[in-house]
Amino acid sequence: MVARIPFLSPSSQESCKAMALSSMTGFARSQGASGPYTFEWELKSVNAKGYDLRLRLPPGWDELEAVARKRAAELLSRGTVYANLAVKRADAVSSVRINEDVLASIVKVAGTLASKIDAVAPSIDGLLSIKGVIEVVEPVSNEEEDKAARAAAAFAFEQALTSLVEMRKREGTALGQILMQRMDEIEKLAAKAEAAPGRKPEAIKARLAEQIATLLEASERFDPDRLNQEALLIATKADIREELDRIASHIAQAREMLGKGGAVGRRLDFLAQEFNREVNTCCSKSNDIELTNTGLEMKNVVEQFREQVQNLE
Repeated sequence: MVARIPFLSPSSQESCKAMALSSMTGFARSQGASGPYTFEWELKSVNAKGYDLRLRLPPGWDELEAVARKRAAELLSRGTVYANLAVKRADAVSSVRINEDVLASIVKVAGTLASKIDAVAPSIDGLLSIKGVIEVVEPVSNEEEDKAARAAAAFAFEQALTSLVEMRKREGTALGQILMQRMDEIEKLAAKAEAAPGRKPEAIKARLAEQIATLLEASERFDPDRLNQEALLIATKADIREELDRIASHIAQAREMLGKGGAVGRRLDFLAQEFNREVNTCCSKSNDIELTNTGLEMKNVVEQFREQVQNLE
């Protein structure tokens, strides 16, 4: 008989809510300010086969990259994470200055040329468009302010990352409950297949005996003993006992992994492939319409399980 796996009791269902599963999708935002700087982090994670952090930092803030990568790798093991930092400076107003020395030199050269050739005197617009006459002066930065701002931005990244991890865990908990439900459905369908009258050896032998009798009536050249041996062999091959046992084992493994939690997405994905293989074999062996329909229902639930598993870390 198939190894029976009990359905989740209310207490077991409560424990599922505390599973440390994580989804790979999530979003978080954090803001901060330090001195003349205001900044905002946006973190977004999506499904991926592996782990990848893609950072976008403004010029001058590159030293945050090492800190962000180290911390994110400690908390996340799978998914593509997009992290964007936007920074504004309150006194970041550039000023314009005329380079008097350059302008004087240009005017002097223009006067010398005017005495040699007949030319129109240069206009103000023309003089100001010459490179070097106008200089854009950036605001002077303060090293202590910049250092404090980078430290505050690193702390804000930690806050955003923590929020992202919490969101992924909330979604992971919901996914865990859905996956447990899929295991219950697969177990019920496996029990239905187990109880199907058409899969009993007696039923299979009876159908084959009827077919043999029809063949013997049609021709006397068939050897009844040989046909009986072939029928027994076919009946043995048509039995799905091994497949049902392996499905029960996979259900137990899936529930154990979901109960332990953690980064089990890859292992559950592999298990979903094994589920699919066993269900396909059941369908291919079936010679009974009821058993075939049950196998197709199970295949549909397994596919739903596999799709949800794709979202787990």
